[in-house]
Amino acid sequence: MIQQLANDVVARALKLGATEAECTVAEGNEFSASVRLGEVEQLKEAGSRGAGIRVLIGQRTGSATTSDLTPEGVERMVRAAIDNASVTTDDPFAGLPDAAELGSIDVDLETYSEAVEQLEAEWKIAQAKAAEAAAMQFDPRITNSEGGSFDTYLSSRAFANSRGFSGLARSSSCSIAAIPVAKEGEKMERDYWFSIARRPDRLEAADLVGRLAAQRAVRRLGARKVSTQKVPIVFEPRIARSLLGNLFEAVSGDSIYRQASFLNGQLGERVASEYLTVIDDPTIPGLFGSWPFDDEGVRARRKVVVERGILKTYLHNTYTAKKLGTTTTGNAARGLAGNAYVDHGNFFLEAGSKTPEQMISSIKSGLYVTELMGQGVNVVNGDYSRGAAGMWIENGELAYPVSEITIAGNLKQMLLDIEEPGADLEFRGSVASPTLKIREMTVSGN
Repeated sequence: MIQQLANDVVARALKLGATEAECTVAEGNEFSASVRLGEVEQLKEAGSRGAGIRVLIGQRTGSATTSDLTPEGVERMVRAAIDNASVTTDDPFAGLPDAAELGSIDVDLETYSEAVEQLEAEWKIAQAKAAEAAAMQFDPRITNSEGGSFDTYLSSRAFANSRGFSGLARSSSCSIAAIPVAKEGEKMERDYWFSIARRPDRLEAADLVGRLAAQRAVRRLGARKVSTQKVPIVFEPRIARSLLGNLFEAVSGDSIYRQASFLNGQLGERVASEYLTVIDDPTIPGLFGSWPFDDEGVRARRKVVVERGILKTYLHNTYTAKKLGTTTTGNAARGLAGNAYVDHGNFFLEAGSKTPEQMISSIKSGLYVTELMGQGVNVVNGDYSRGAAGMWIENGELAYPVSEITIAGNLKQMLLDIEEPGADLEFRGSVASPTLKIREMTVSGN
């Protein structure tokens, strides 16, 4: 139904005078159960439906959205978009992808599971309670909880444009989490763990989620500060993801054409250590960055972004590609309307062969980072400074927790100083990394 509606909206826009048009229609349903200390604290279920259109009249663009999907509501939306285009200025880079770039891969990407739709609310609540209970029972120092939760999301998204593309993508997700609080003396620490998957049978067990969350909270008790020094840094996978996020921003066509990236003008050059290979691949079944086509209707495909330290490609949608005189890489994303922006599929760093324990054992004195705070990353020049917490490494072992510190460096050097990554690559979202070790950064403490 929504795919046909998207087709009809495009046809209506052309009939009313648009030169080109593209339409997105989406519908979704979300459920969230939150418990605290064994009692249900919040239940939320919400559904949404909406459509958006972007039209071109020559090289002038206009867009509009609506949640009213009646014929009258859709008609108003189309006319509003055309009216908006009539008062904008020409943009020589505006346009749709070439027809040859359009298409959808003919592979089941396992992004949707009916099993998620069939989950009963009582079962979801029981899972949230079980995760919290496992955390509370793990250690007597777990004295409180910020809750357990179980969430599900179902969505369908149709896209059509005036160059003959029409497609439908469905997705589902479910997740479970626990956030226990540990206390020792007057000091309290909190931490969390979660599991997320496209289908319920791929989730970690509720009691495991709770135990891991509690274990992480307890090990933070008795945190110390350390003196300012330069030492090796190890990022656990959950934290290493953020470094990959910084790299994505630096290779995004949006940043490149605005001259707002420290990687500008470096295609074909060494930008990282030989151990670093980064892939953007929306074609891996079952993951959260998987799609058969991007939000401009361009066929999904795998890209090697960095190969053994050499920058191979930037990531583009049609607009950023035209700005830079190249072709789209199929990385367009958008809301219901408006211009597309650049996004990634499954963006990950290829795993190495070492276990985290082997990586830590090679360090005489250093920091194992389990939490980062603040937004102190400048992708324009690479400057990096963030609050951190974690475990201090002494003689190759995790010795004691540390907090109230800052780690600082520059992304240019940090990427070059990455040693062989860990073997523990796992996907808990569309960005993923194994354990990462950086040869040296500044830790600022006392």
